[in-house]
Parts: sequence; structure tokens; C-alpha cells
Amino acid sequence: MELGHVVVLAGGLSYEREVSLRSGRRVTEALRARGVPVEMRDADATLLDSLTDDPPDAVFPVLHGAVGEDGSIRDVLELLDVPYVGARPDACRVAWDKPTAKSIVRRAGLHTPDSVALPKEIFHDLGAASVLDRIVHRLGLPLFVKPARGGAALGASAVYEASGLSAAMVGCFAYGDAALVERHVSGTEIAVSVIERDGVPEALPPVEIVAPGGRYDYTARYDAGETEFVTPARLAPEVADRATAAALTAHRTLGLRDLSRTDLIVDEHGDVHFLEVDIAPGMTETSLLPRAVSAAGLDLGTVAQDLLLARLA
Repeated sequence: MELGHVVVLAGGLSYEREVSLRSGRRVTEALRARGVPVEMRDADATLLDSLTDDPPDAVFPVLHGAVGEDGSIRDVLELLDVPYVGARPDACRVAWDKPTAKSIVRRAGLHTPDSVALPKEIFHDLGAASVLDRIVHRLGLPLFVKPARGGAALGASAVYEASGLSAAMVGCFAYGDAALVERHVSGTEIAVSVIERDGVPEALPPVEIVAPGGRYDYTARYDAGETEFVTPARLAPEVADRATAAALTAHRTLGLRDLSRTDLIVDEHGDVHFLEVDIAPGMTETSLLPRAVSAAGLDLGTVAQDLLLARLA
């Protein structure tokens, strides 16, 4: 089976547009190096007509943010009957909602920090000060605040003093209408990517993230040189096994397909804590999945090509 026409879908209108374009260019170049006829298209008003008039064999979406990760663009691709790499729409919607994903993987046996998810309206209706006091009383300090949906660490921050929680919530609500506030777990931050080969999920080597000042924010993620990445992560063999098992459990339990990246914290006791899962991992020069692919001795273009071919089987 051969690929005669592939579209890499990138861009869109989310806060992560520029990162998506960088991811798209990298996947496009990697596929071209494999001799795959490929073009990159934006998710704009011309997309439906272009996919209808010139249907591709398959699409490789690298859209980040809501449209790329909440299942909606995949719903459109299914309406057009166009095969695509990645999770189906229903699974996207579950993984995209962090509180829901945490609840599901907890039932599957994974550790995940205690948390509360609240919409912006709660703070307006019940009084912000009272709600924040109860959060601190229930979860303690330190805390970690992030949008309940979304990725790239936009609107996310650690809170070490109760006085800082209000500002963290304001920053969070700039990027979403609901906040996930969870108990902050100190330790080694790692990411474990999963790819499917011949339909079987396979965990790649864990990547350890050493961010400047311990803060792996948007800048640290996407500006080259800001963060140190260690691959494979400096973990005891039994801890690395638990981390890869956790990523595989998350991938399977959430019903994901083809590829995913699970973010984890390993605490001082070697316990692994699930933070969130990304169904559209970044593919830029600083992104974690391509680093894991290289560490596994694989070629990104070959992996992308195989995932596309699997959608045609």
C-alpha cells in the first residue's frame, strides 16, 4: 500500500497557532524525506472545499488548542469520510477535559493529585474569597492551577502561598472558563509518549524535563535552550517501568488511538502521578514526542508514514 496524497493539517486560530504551524512544518518535512507526497494546509475557511475537491488519502492533524484537541476537527474529517491519524472524536472530548480524564484514569488504578474543578461563575456567584479559602482548607498548599481544558501550560501556575491563589485563578481564566486546582506534587517531571505499531500501543523512552526555575511554562516548552531534556529520563528501572505502564494505561483507558503523550510526576518515593494526556502532541524541535522517537532509535518520518498507512488498512 502506498500514500499518493497526504495532508498535514496545522495552524488554526487557537493561542497555539504558531506552535501548530511549527509542528506541521516538521511533520511535512519528515514525510517528504521519506518520499511521501504531502502538503500542509491550514484549518481555515478554504479547508472543506479543498478536502472535498481534492480528497487526500489521509490527514495527519497537528492542530493544537480547542479545535485540534476537543474532537471537533476530527468530527469534520469523519463527515468527509477522510481517514486521519489520531484519536476518534469521543476519545478526544474525554481526554481534552482534564478533570474527566483524571477521574477515568484514577478508576483504572493510576495515582493523580487530589483536585477540584470549578467554573468561573462559581467565584462570581458564591464569592471568590470564600471559595478560595475552602480550596486551600481542603487541598492544602502548595497548589497547581491550570485551565480545565487545553494544553501548552497557558494559564498554568504553581501557588505556594494562599495569597497567590487569586492571581493564579485570574491568569487561568484568561485561557478558559473553568479551572482545575490540584495538589502540587513535587518531584521529577517526565513525559511518556505512546505510538501504535501494527495496532499495538508501545511506550517510548520517558523524557525528563528540567525547566529553568522548575517552571515548565509556555516559554520553557517552545523556546529552544530554555529547558533541559534528558532522554531517557534518569529513573530507576522499576520506576521507569511504572511510568511507561501508566502512560499505556492512560492511552488504553481513555480510548486513544495512534499516538499520545502522558505527563507525569515522579515523587521522592518513586511513586508515579498522572497529570494529563495530550492527544495531539507537539512536533516542534523542542517537543517531547519527537525526542522520544529519536531515543527509541526510530525516525519521525517513518513513524508518521506508518501511522498514516495504518489508517488505510
